[in-house]
Amino acid sequence: MSNGYRTLMREGMWTNNVVFSQMLALCPLLAVTGTATNGLGMGLASTFVMVLSGFSVALFRNIITPEVRIPVFVLIIATLVTLVDMGMNAWLHDLHKVLGLFIPLIVTNCAILGRAESYASRNSVISSTFDGLMMGLGFTFALVTLGVVREIIGSGTLFANASLLLGDVFSFLELTLIQDYKGFLLMILPPGGFLALGFLLAGKRLLDRRIEDLSTATSSASLETNAVTN
Repeated sequence: MSNGYRTLMREGMWTNNVVFSQMLALCPLLAVTGTATNGLGMGLASTFVMVLSGFSVALFRNIITPEVRIPVFVLIIATLVTLVDMGMNAWLHDLHKVLGLFIPLIVTNCAILGRAESYASRNSVISSTFDGLMMGLGFTFALVTLGVVREIIGSGTLFANASLLLGDVFSFLELTLIQDYKGFLLMILPPGGFLALGFLLAGKRLLDRRIEDLSTATSSASLETNAVTN
């Protein structure tokens, strides 16, 4: 894998993560992550739209005039979201009912339109598709992580109803981690989402600072070694 694709992977999953770095798409993030299953379903739907929107925008970027590019991008994204909405209603109806209005609201996700404008409209089809995949997986990672934290603390389970909402193939994900646990209702409610997200953001900042300190220390040690050698 070339350095360019490694950079896209690192940015999408961590350094430029839609949620943890850009602080975008917080409405669906906080609304649907009462369980990890809901977060996974919403993340996969959003990833599908991000990948195909990146592909489509990059494919037609040379024939879309600058004056109408934003309406065209929105139209492309809206078409893809409609397809996702109809597909989930047909094949994942239970998950479609749980996520409800937040599936059509993928159209308003600033991260999707932002990547279409800032990256896909300026780069090749392959790299734009890969960028959409990494951004989508990064968003899914954030949704699932928050859902895992809230579900474990809130009910003591993990990926509850995965077989019902996502299909029998996901039944292996269903776990009861704390037996006879009465749950902590606050974590499943919206205020719990704000609390969990705040702690996750703080944890990421601390980890980034730690990594930066280690990198600085390693660089200093390397310079000292070279100076002694010379």
